[in-house]
Amino acid sequence: MSTTRPDFAAPHWLVQLLRSKPVPIPWNMVVRAVLALTVPLAVGFWIGDITVGTMLSTGALPAVLSESAGPYRYRAIRLAGASGAAAAGYFVGLLTGPSVAASAIAVVLVAGISALISAAGSNASVAGLQMFVFCVLGTGQHATGVRVEHALGLFLLGAAWSLVVALASWTFRATSPERNAVAHVYIELAAMLSAADEATARVARNQLTTAMNTGYDRLLTARSWLSGRDAAYRELLNLLSATTQAVEAAVALVHTGRRAPAEVIDYLTTAAAAVLANQPLPQAPKPPPDADSGTKALYNGLIRIGKGDDRKRGTPTSPLRRLREWASSLVSGPLTWLAALRLSYCVALAELVGWLIPLERSYWLTLTVGLVLKPDFGSVFGRAVLRGIGTVAGVAIGAVALGFGVHGWALVVLIGLFAGGVAIGKVRNYGILSAFVTPLIILQTDLSTNGTWSVATARLVDTVLGCAIVLLFGYLLWPGSRRPRVGGLLADAMGVVSKYVERALTVSGEDRLERSRARRKAYRALADLRTAFQQVVVEPSPNGRQAVAWWPVIAGLERVTDAVTQVVVHSGDLPDPAEVELVKAALAELAAAIREERWPVTMPLPESERLAGVADQVSAAFDAVRGPEPDRV
Repeated sequence: MSTTRPDFAAPHWLVQLLRSKPVPIPWNMVVRAVLALTVPLAVGFWIGDITVGTMLSTGALPAVLSESAGPYRYRAIRLAGASGAAAAGYFVGLLTGPSVAASAIAVVLVAGISALISAAGSNASVAGLQMFVFCVLGTGQHATGVRVEHALGLFLLGAAWSLVVALASWTFRATSPERNAVAHVYIELAAMLSAADEATARVARNQLTTAMNTGYDRLLTARSWLSGRDAAYRELLNLLSATTQAVEAAVALVHTGRRAPAEVIDYLTTAAAAVLANQPLPQAPKPPPDADSGTKALYNGLIRIGKGDDRKRGTPTSPLRRLREWASSLVSGPLTWLAALRLSYCVALAELVGWLIPLERSYWLTLTVGLVLKPDFGSVFGRAVLRGIGTVAGVAIGAVALGFGVHGWALVVLIGLFAGGVAIGKVRNYGILSAFVTPLIILQTDLSTNGTWSVATARLVDTVLGCAIVLLFGYLLWPGSRRPRVGGLLADAMGVVSKYVERALTVSGEDRLERSRARRKAYRALADLRTAFQQVVVEPSPNGRQAVAWWPVIAGLERVTDAVTQVVVHSGDLPDPAEVELVKAALAELAAAIREERWPVTMPLPESERLAGVADQVSAAFDAVRGPEPDRV
């Protein structure tokens, strides 16, 4: 019997594209989205003017679309920035909407500006997207007949309402997000130590890396703005920092294929519950008398957690410095300008198509192009396909609602369901998000313009045309869009791992903080590398095929990093510096071979027993790099 895959099997890029992230449903975000969008509509029905309710709900939409987990101050900055940028874009759209030429010029300029703003960071990227989206929506609001100042005022009131909903629990849950982040580290550490096999342990270690990154991001963000009253945050940050020794020992133990004693798992889960409840940590168990060095290191790490660290307060980065860094990135980063040019070019094409073809609501065409081509949101191809699939599903849902004549309070309930779906889609899959955003906008448009089935069909036609413009002009015909580029990212990550090798194997044990920071940077770089590869693996192009080919190398780099951590935990003395240089030279050769698309040259590796594990993993990484042929990836 043949064991070959049948011809009708789905290609790998389609499977990856449709895969939903296995994350829990964020019920708190769902509830906030429902309240933010439905209460304004309920007010509109109550006062007998649904146009007012629709515009209030539109003002609440930027915060719903920009919502994310994290500390309250971080979320306040993110949501306020997104809402403010959306209001600015909406105002520009309202002013230029009556003139086809003026609105087209404004939308193209705002598209380019939003792409440039994205280089300033995650929050700026979200703000730039909302500015563009609501500039486009604002150009279509002149059809409602509402005066500009009234429309903008209602939008701002809706935005203020959404911020109140999002941040209302700040007063009595101030440190809750940070406590959850620290407790999550203990839970993931326990999961890794109790993994039954290597594959499960590898996944758990990746999740532990993500939890550690999230914990440090949240706590350092929280402390960056506190002055003289940060005792709770300082305690949590010291607690997280003290976990480093246990994490290193756990990684080393798992790397040897061993599992931790049950009392260690129990301690970690109990410690997580204590952190969540803001209670003292339990007493750490003592190592058994016959424990080996690896197990003793793990127990000593648990004792270290109970003692805590005393981290010094860092100097916060000033807004002026951040502005200078952003300006510097624009000057030295041609990729940002190319992304802005591509977005502006495709948006201009969408405006031209909307002018040449008599579309009922052509602004949706432009909106689709901007959403799909957002320069820092992953694969253009993947977003275009998911946007199309999601919109078809969303149009079907919206058409059914309109066809059955859903009106009044039933419509408010239906919009609430779609708002909750948007919150779920944001964390699960872009196609799911599109499937719920589309009927949400369709029904809101129906409320404000008394639309019928034509609203749904117009959304479908505009979205298909927009995705076609993106795929043809922004992807297939755009220079370099399908050129393999993930190899450079992989080589950069090897450089970060090489720096960890140097810090871990040449820095004395007393300077544990420097070594710990280098380890975190290495694992963070590998986590970011996985994310970048997952974004392009959905493409049926050489770029996607290269990502699939290089995927085993990422696992090889992770094993090299784990092996170095094992040496740090188990070895008291530093290795011979000459042997460390051999490891660094080998990693440098791997990076050079990937960048130059050639076979790596065989390099000498350490022969001592102390670095035998590291040498084995580096050798395995060489084998993984030799897997794909350089001239075909």
